[in-house]
Amino acid sequence: MNLRILGCSGGIGKGLRTSSYLIENEILLDAGSGVGDLTLQEMQVIKHVFITHSHMDHILSIPLLVDTLFAELMSSPLQVHARPETIEALKQHIFNWQIWPDFTELPNRQAPVLEFVPMEPGDVFELAGHRIEMVDVNHTVPACAYIVSSPDRVFVYSGDTTTNEVLWERLNALPGIDFMVIETAFENKEIELAKLARHYCPELLAADLKKLKHKPKICISHLKPGDEAQIFNECLEAVPEHFHLCRLNSGDHFQI
Repeated sequence: MNLRILGCSGGIGKGLRTSSYLIENEILLDAGSGVGDLTLQEMQVIKHVFITHSHMDHILSIPLLVDTLFAELMSSPLQVHARPETIEALKQHIFNWQIWPDFTELPNRQAPVLEFVPMEPGDVFELAGHRIEMVDVNHTVPACAYIVSSPDRVFVYSGDTTTNEVLWERLNALPGIDFMVIETAFENKEIELAKLARHYCPELLAADLKKLKHKPKICISHLKPGDEAQIFNECLEAVPEHFHLCRLNSGDHFQI
């Protein structure tokens, strides 16, 4: 399984891109600012986008992606998979003819260039030899993680979340996990803010990782700009040693 990190930062700045992960060059998990680093030809390959939740740093490239690829999508629409609540937020606040045209009605309602595909936690979508399962997580808006499975590999992407039971119970039910991307947005000194914003800090993450029976490679994402080194060092100190941790950067490439 080929994984390309287009964006993994918790903010913006030179060289920093927000959440967007490309699998096998054609499946996009979240559509943050990292999508903008793809060439036109690379964007044309993407036909499915799986969104974790409605926050701007995870969805901001969808409107521009559809607009850029309008001619190509007339023959095969871009499918955006998400929770019904996320789809409703996109319809109400983005594709509303004020912020952006409603591409579910263009060029016409019978054959639009954008198609929303609702998924509920527990649902599975099979695509190009991959099984993509939605799992409920704990964030300030309805949100999800995704488990992406190929015949011999399992990849987990947490999206945005904090302390919860559902995600870890589902992961422990799997026979194994090879690779996991999980957010840790704040330093430990900001633990109260992390709890309020429903993000992890190293202390909260370490407590939840103790619930996980598997020992995958774990990559830390969504770190706040300027605090990356401190957050990751605190993760190294807090997380049990049997986990292999890495700090994600935009442009990283993994063969899982």
